[in-house]
Amino acid sequence: TFPKGPPVSKKYSNPPSQSKTFGDSLSTPTVSGDHLQLSLPIAEILAAGRENLEAAIGQIGLLVMHGLIQDEVTQLVGGRHERSEDRSAYRWGQERGFITFAGQKLPLERPRVRSVDGKEVPLERYGLFQSDCRLEDSVVGRVLSRVSMRDYEGTVDELSDGYGIKKSSVSRHWKSASSKELEKLMQRSLDDLDLFCIMIDGIHLDQHTIIAALGFATDGTKHMLGLWQGATENSTVTTALLTDLRDRGLRTDQHTIFVLDGSKALSKGVVDVFGEHAVIQRCQQHKRENVLSYLPKSVHGIVRQKLKVAWGLTCYHEAKKSLLRTVEYLEAISHSAANSLREGLEETLTLHRLKASPGLRRVLSTTNSIESCFSRSRDLLRNVKRWKNEDMAARWAGAVFLEAEKKFRKIRGFREIPLLLSVLREEVEAQSSVA
Repeated sequence: TFPKGPPVSKKYSNPPSQSKTFGDSLSTPTVSGDHLQLSLPIAEILAAGRENLEAAIGQIGLLVMHGLIQDEVTQLVGGRHERSEDRSAYRWGQERGFITFAGQKLPLERPRVRSVDGKEVPLERYGLFQSDCRLEDSVVGRVLSRVSMRDYEGTVDELSDGYGIKKSSVSRHWKSASSKELEKLMQRSLDDLDLFCIMIDGIHLDQHTIIAALGFATDGTKHMLGLWQGATENSTVTTALLTDLRDRGLRTDQHTIFVLDGSKALSKGVVDVFGEHAVIQRCQQHKRENVLSYLPKSVHGIVRQKLKVAWGLTCYHEAKKSLLRTVEYLEAISHSAANSLREGLEETLTLHRLKASPGLRRVLSTTNSIESCFSRSRDLLRNVKRWKNEDMAARWAGAVFLEAEKKFRKIRGFREIPLLLSVLREEVEAQSSVA
C-alpha cells in the first residue's frame, strides 16, 4: 500500500514545467548491454537559461531512475511482447508509487511484476530509490543546520509534483531519524575504547534534564559515551547512566579520573559504580562561581585573581598553600564563601597532585569540554518551542551530540597522558602498600 500523493504525471519523458522550452526533446533512457543511454538536445539545452538547465538536470535524474527500474523489469520478464515458455514472471500493470529525490518525494507509476504462480515480485531498484532513509538523511542534514520544520519546505528545490516536505511530514521523518541516532549512541560498544578520564554533566531542556558522559581516550580522542534522562541531576540517574556504560563495555576495574561540577549527586553516582577506582577532579570553574555567589561584587575581581593564581601554579603543595591563604582571606569577608572554597578544595587539585601538564590541566580541570557540546545543543535547539516528553528531549540530545562528535579534535597536551597515568599508578601502588 502506497501513500496517497498528488495526481501522478504519466509523462515521464518530460522535464518539469519550468523547462518546457526543450522538455519534449528529452526521451526515456534506453538500455544497451551494460549501459544506460539518454539522448539530450545539446543545442536546446545550451540555448536555455541557467534556471531551465538546472531544472532539466533534475528531470534527467528522474528519467535515469525510471529507466533503471524499467531495465530491472526487462531483466525479470524479458522485453515487452516477447514470448518465452520458460519465463518465471510477467508484467502486471502499474500502480501509484513514489521515489525519493532531492530531499522530497516524487510521484511515480511503478511497474508491477508477478511470478508465474501469482505472487508479487518486489523490484529492488524501486525499493532503493523509494527508501525513506534517503529522505531522513536530507531531513537530518537540514535540521542540524538550524533549519526549522516550519521553514524546511523553503530550503528544498521543488521538482515536478514533489511532496513530503511539509512541516508534518518533516516532523515524522525527523522523529524516525533522531530515534535511530539515539539508538546508535546508546547501543554502540565501548569495549575498544581505552579511556582514562570521563566528564559528566547535565543539560536542562525545558523541564527535562539530560545527563551526558564524555570520554577521553589515552590517545587524546574524545567520545560521546551516552546519556540518560531524568527530572534532576540526582545520583539515581547518574548511577543508571554509568551502569549502562558498564554494560556496554566500559571498564570499572581500573582507576579513572572523573571531572564533575561538584554536585554531590554526581559524585555519589560515580562512587556507587566505580567505588575506590574513581578519582574525582572538581571543576574549578564551578567552584569559583560557587564561591563568588556568596561575595559582594566589589571583591569578585580580587578573589578571581587569587583563585586563578593558585590553580595556575604547577606544584601541588604550592597551589594548596595558596588556596588555604585565600580561605583565610575569605574568612574576614564571608564565612559562607570560605566554607564553600574549603569544601572540595582537595578535589580541585587532583590533577596537580597527579603532576598533570599545564595543557592537560587546562582541558581537564573544568567541564568546559562537555559544556561546549551543550552550547552547540542549545544553539540547534532554539527552534524547539514545545517539549512534549522526555523521549523527545533524549532524541534531540542524542542526534545533536553525535553531530557535535564529528568535529571533536584531540585534546591539548595528549602526549603527556602516559606520564599522568604513570603517576596515577604510582599513587595507587603507594596507597595499596600502606593499606
